[in-house]
Amino acid sequence: MASNAPVAPTWFDTYLRSLLDWQAACSASVLQAQQYQWGMLAACQQSAKAVQQELWDEWTCRFGGGVPLDG
Repeated sequence: MASNAPVAPTWFDTYLRSLLDWQAACSASVLQAQQYQWGMLAACQQSAKAVQQELWDEWTCRFGGGVPLDG
């Protein structure tokens, strides 16, 4: 009796599995790189925030009549 179910060769299964593994590895590395980029952007924004706050405090002390709390 002949079976009507298609039989894929084992080399094709192996090739397909390796191709999917390669695609998953590339996707994971791209996602990790993007997460590092977001982390660097957040760190850059934190430093810009600190600089802006310092400039605002200096302007307030000089022109706004404020008194520095730590001086």
